[in-house]
Amino acid sequence: MSIPRLKSYLTMFAAVLMLGQVLSAQADEALPDFTTLVEQASPAVVNISTKQKLPDRVASGQMPDLEGLPPMFREFFERNMPQQPRSPRGDRQREAMSLGSGFIISSDGYVLTNNHVVADADEIIVRLSDRSELQAKLIGTDPRTDVALLKVEGKNLPTVKLGDSEKLKVGEWVLAIGSPFGFDHSVTKGIVSAKGRTLPNDTYVPFIQTDVAINPGNSGGPLFNMKGEVVGINSQIFTRSGGFMGLSFAIPIDVALDVSNQLKKDGKVSRGWLGVVIQEVNKDLAESFGLDKPAGALVAQVLENGPAAKGGLQVGDVILSMNGQPIVMSADLPHLVGSLKDGEKAKLEIIRNGKRQTLDVAVGPMPDDDADIGTGSSPEGSAERNSNRLGVSVSDLTDEQKKTLELKGGVVIKEVQDGPAAMIGLRPGDVISHLNNQAVTSAKQFTEIAKDLPKNRSVSMRVLRQGRASFITFKLAE
Repeated sequence: MSIPRLKSYLTMFAAVLMLGQVLSAQADEALPDFTTLVEQASPAVVNISTKQKLPDRVASGQMPDLEGLPPMFREFFERNMPQQPRSPRGDRQREAMSLGSGFIISSDGYVLTNNHVVADADEIIVRLSDRSELQAKLIGTDPRTDVALLKVEGKNLPTVKLGDSEKLKVGEWVLAIGSPFGFDHSVTKGIVSAKGRTLPNDTYVPFIQTDVAINPGNSGGPLFNMKGEVVGINSQIFTRSGGFMGLSFAIPIDVALDVSNQLKKDGKVSRGWLGVVIQEVNKDLAESFGLDKPAGALVAQVLENGPAAKGGLQVGDVILSMNGQPIVMSADLPHLVGSLKDGEKAKLEIIRNGKRQTLDVAVGPMPDDDADIGTGSSPEGSAERNSNRLGVSVSDLTDEQKKTLELKGGVVIKEVQDGPAAMIGLRPGDVISHLNNQAVTSAKQFTEIAKDLPKNRSVSMRVLRQGRASFITFKLAE
């Protein structure tokens, strides 16, 4: 090889080596350094353990019945069955212990965690980063948001910095510190995957979704942004295996602090309530109600004498926004309403009969228990019976049935034949109160509406089954 060519190869090799070093340096700069954050935040993160007295149970869930066994076998089982300590009342007891996480929000000892970490606990122990243990007092809990506020006795305790979860952005780096499986102060990192997630049975929390590794024991621990500020409380995971699968959910710190402040002040949480049953607006429902796209919360039921009824909201209204906040998914509405206090106004933009209008509704206080919307059994009998092109036989509701279901009109299905009704899953006993955006007053009127239903276009129908109302859609073929 000639010297000039050798020099050329060496020059190229040096250039490639230099480029690799530059790229490596840039990659190192792109990855965040969590060390300072962890050093500063860890002292305020605590491990929480609880004890609960439970009746003694064997593996099957009950003490075996030894009566009737031959004396030899009964004596064998009594001698070999494990004995449990007895409570002062004389019944056998055992202690159940759970592990979770939490964090100190004030130097005088207030601690935030999840409600499910401390639920039904007889004793709560908070272990600090220096391994010291303090007994905690439960100030209050809010099962609807899964937030609990504890208090330990102490002065000048380390505290976390509190952030603003509203400013959090999807794609932002976040970090969790907790005690998965009892391993204190374990650190995991990830990014914000989504905001405003609503989970089944958790309609009052717009969850922060992340891919931070969260496992049993992380519950109640803090979620930090890169400024070292707490932006959420790690609360739930989605899993099919029982372990982490890349989907974890945190309660926004704004929500948690509002709850904790109310618990500290009043010992309970009050939130706004409309008194409606809502459902998602899918493509077919959007078409049937004359909407440009699927959006909003469809009012399937208005509870009698509730705030919505007094404010003029009607079944079939589609709520598009509240106080200027758009309702994209129906699940957006409950936590917006819940953030209001009793008596505050909710300005609702709705679609009614294809036209936009605005209603001002004063919200009421959330009932202590979930509102009873009726679980009426399938109505019986009726005065008039009709058949129609939908393939159902219907009859009028009696006055007693109307009163029970809180309806002014409607029909009950007596028989489902072959046809559209069978295909969409209607059953005998279902009550139909609206068809094609019209209130049904009688079996005769129902048949008349059914005759004029459009073909090859989504048609809505409001159905009550065991007292629960929802809108469904269907299409009639040519």
